[in-house]
Amino acid sequence: METTGQEKIGVYVCHCGSNIAGMVDVEDVAKWAAEQLKHRGVVIARDYKFMCSSLGQELIEKDIKELGLTRVVVAACSPHLHELTFRTACARAGLNPYLCELVSIREQCSWVHTDKAVATEKSKAIVSGGVERVIWHEPLEPLHVPIHPATLVVGGGIAGIQAALEIADAGYPVYLVEREPSNKTFPTLDCSACILTPRMVQAGGHPNITLMTYAEIERVDGYVGNFTVMIKQKPRSVNTDLCTGCGICQEKCPKKVVDDVYEAGLGYRKVIYTPFPQAVPKYPVIDRENCTYFLKGTCKACEKFCPTGAIDFTQQEEHIQIEVGNIILATGYDLFDARRITQYGYGRLANVFTSLEFERMTNAAGPTNGNIVLRDGVTTPKVVGIIHCVGSRDKNYNNYCSSICCMQSLKFAHLVHERIGAEVYNFYIDMRTPAKSYDEFYQRILEEGTHFVRGRVAEVTDAARKPGEEGKLIIQVEDTLIGKQRRIPVDMVILSAALEPRHDAKETAKKFGLSCSADGWMIERHPKLDPVATMTEGIYIAGCVQGPKDIPASVAQGAAAAARVLGKIQQKEIALEPIRATIDQDKCSGCRICNNLCPFNAIVFHADRMVSEVNPALCQGCGTCVAACPAGAISGTGFSNEQILAQIDGLLLHNVLRMEPIAE
Repeated sequence: METTGQEKIGVYVCHCGSNIAGMVDVEDVAKWAAEQLKHRGVVIARDYKFMCSSLGQELIEKDIKELGLTRVVVAACSPHLHELTFRTACARAGLNPYLCELVSIREQCSWVHTDKAVATEKSKAIVSGGVERVIWHEPLEPLHVPIHPATLVVGGGIAGIQAALEIADAGYPVYLVEREPSNKTFPTLDCSACILTPRMVQAGGHPNITLMTYAEIERVDGYVGNFTVMIKQKPRSVNTDLCTGCGICQEKCPKKVVDDVYEAGLGYRKVIYTPFPQAVPKYPVIDRENCTYFLKGTCKACEKFCPTGAIDFTQQEEHIQIEVGNIILATGYDLFDARRITQYGYGRLANVFTSLEFERMTNAAGPTNGNIVLRDGVTTPKVVGIIHCVGSRDKNYNNYCSSICCMQSLKFAHLVHERIGAEVYNFYIDMRTPAKSYDEFYQRILEEGTHFVRGRVAEVTDAARKPGEEGKLIIQVEDTLIGKQRRIPVDMVILSAALEPRHDAKETAKKFGLSCSADGWMIERHPKLDPVATMTEGIYIAGCVQGPKDIPASVAQGAAAAARVLGKIQQKEIALEPIRATIDQDKCSGCRICNNLCPFNAIVFHADRMVSEVNPALCQGCGTCVAACPAGAISGTGFSNEQILAQIDGLLLHNVLRMEPIAE
């Protein structure tokens, strides 16, 4: 491609210590660029040990000012890491930051080659492509959008509550939406009510928090700073303005059903109920699927006995629209269904319990008043087996570690020793106790006399083969520490079930313009450097929605997401990356292919004009629509056809410059 020849380009090649220089002759690349690319506008080419350091940046700034550089190419690491660094350096020197091109000769060259000569030649080609591309760069300006001060937090677990309180305590309004009738969290080493209830009360009574329980997000429109969210408020059949939470309706309700949520299937609740005594808000809800009135039109005992007339069978679902500037998703996880591993016998063998069932059993307010007993509700087990990693670290189910299982299982062993003094076996694959004081707790459990058997359990059966196995559950396992198969008879088995993504995680992600990993967890912007942000600006993730984690990590991530949101709110406006797609409406045929493909819902269709238009505040510049448009009506700022083709020409130009003259 021809150029005007007026550009003055500086090329800067980074050693990155030995990350690049160990496999690429950096000095040769810089020398080659200065000599061979002079005709393309290169007026200076330098190499430096750490170009991203303050001294490296000052080198670039000095050249821009003294040599009048109009373009900059930096050959270093991935743009994900330091593109902003070098753009900022250019801006400080007075050069538009979008006239800087960062090309990767570390991840795409040095780290993937073992031949230094080949890596050096490839680096030259990459630099050549960068030079050709930067010629076609245009000065761009960020898009500035105002930030609405309200925030939406979706999910009332510990991460969501923490995020909501951090923002509300800073003086800004928060909408906290939870699909269940009350907030809840997974039990911890301490009494869960003691930990969570104060936070729930704070959130429920905070003047800056609008608590919306028994509600779901229906639709999300808009962009960072200006989201419009439609919320479906499900009918409680209880007028919360009149209800005092006295509990008479629950006391008088004649019908009970199995409580599969709070009591983990071990106890019952009434058809009109609050999930648990400390629930926030305190108002009950009627389970319409099981209520006699909604099934047969009779009963109404709750209405008859309610002293304030708060029961309202005519309530309908409402649709509430709110405006917010930022969104935090903290929708949590699902517990692995242990029935899927049939050889462990859950659901078939009476005295096989899940971790959640055991948690409820040991709770003083639980269905057994804190007594550890078998399914008959009377017999105290003398030997207990605890199986780790049920559904975790298993290619047939979930290939990842669920993070909490080791410590949870150690806690169970401690509770069994403390409450009933039974003999305890812990069956583990690897013991993982990495956080503060965790390993000390492991040592304590060892001292208490717990037997640890390393090996994945093959089967839990009630088929006795040897004397002493009659009436017992037999755990068949290979003890890898002694290299032998063992059959260990126990009275009770506890399965430490895996944490899994919410069953509707992919639908939720799509609603908010996010993506999920192959495992189903929502994807962060960067797993190390930006674990709470997402690829959709203004939407953050916290807690187990991102991946398995314990309560301290969830609290930290909830606070981190809140800090990011507060930073945005206090700026009052945000500068968005101007790398966006645009549609030439004269070329647009109105086929709507781009509308259906855009992962960020950034393209709207104008039916009156039969053309599509990109909302630049929503667009993330991914290029999907650019590639898909059959009419070629869409172009991507920063990734135009001219820029891409020029970069390809530059890559090929390196080979041309290396060729010897061809004899005729």
